Amino acid sequence: MLKRPLCLAVALSTLTLAGTSAAETLTLYTSQPQSDAQQTVDAFMAAYPEIEVEWVRDGTTRLMTRLRSELAAGVSNPDVLLIADSTTMESLKRDGNLQPYQSPAREAFDEDVFDPEGYYYGTKLITTGIVYNTGAEHQPSSWQDLLTPDYEGLIAMPSPLYSGAALIHMAAITDHPALGEDYFEGLRDNRVEAQSGNGGVFNAVAAGTKAYGIVVDFLPIREAAKGSPVEFVFPEEGVSAVTEPVAIMEGAENVEAARKFVDFVLSQEGQELVSRQGYLPARSGVAPPEGFPARDTIDLMPVDIGRTLEQEEALKARFSELFGG
Repeated sequence: MLKRPLCLAVALSTLTLAGTSAAETLTLYTSQPQSDAQQTVDAFMAAYPEIEVEWVRDGTTRLMTRLRSELAAGVSNPDVLLIADSTTMESLKRDGNLQPYQSPAREAFDEDVFDPEGYYYGTKLITTGIVYNTGAEHQPSSWQDLLTPDYEGLIAMPSPLYSGAALIHMAAITDHPALGEDYFEGLRDNRVEAQSGNGGVFNAVAAGTKAYGIVVDFLPIREAAKGSPVEFVFPEEGVSAVTEPVAIMEGAENVEAARKFVDFVLSQEGQELVSRQGYLPARSGVAPPEGFPARDTIDLMPVDIGRTLEQEEALKARFSELFGG
């Protein structure tokens, strides 16, 4: 099923749906990759054929720039959001742009992956760990390994100036009692190279221009299954995670359809789709995709999302000071 362009959908709804209740229309803003977004929309519409989904897809930063511009103009186009990280959702919540919903599906999720008041819910766990090229001399097992002389000048990592996952990772590392604020100074001293995003880090390690990288899990795990010369490590101190949360906008025009969408992506069916797409589901009891360990064996570093939001600019400034912009 192909998406209908939003501008065309508005025109058609004006011409054919005005004054009728023939169909519900749900507007989704998402930062999912294009193919994942299409699969998610198709699966939801198959489950709820009476609801038609119009969706806009872009990276989280650009999507939020668009959304905030619309909100400033007094317009709230989307009914529901499905974007990369909880920090952005927390910002929208604090600005009064989200509405709470106590989804019954929350019972199947750990409390640390959704907002306790129901303003947003994590849909998957995209963890950040270590990737290494299988031709590398050493195989790291901990974050501390990356600070040793054996790894000097051989590591790439994403920048929190560009990546929400990297920002949350920096916050988690900074708050970790065994790592702390000095950890990033150690990375700087070991000549770790900061790149813009996770894709560039993975490509550098896969190509062998860097032997090691700090990166989100699904890229190396997915590509290793296809024969790429990489291995992914969940370090012994734990991993940080972004949860790709879903939320309902305060100004949603179709609240009931938005609630159905939230329930669907959190449902067993919706979470099995997450696994088929190659990500670790956030819902307990859903089998992970090939190459991932069981969810209950992964040690997640705690992250205070509210505190991370408050410290966002300070964290970015500190990273820029250490590694450049």
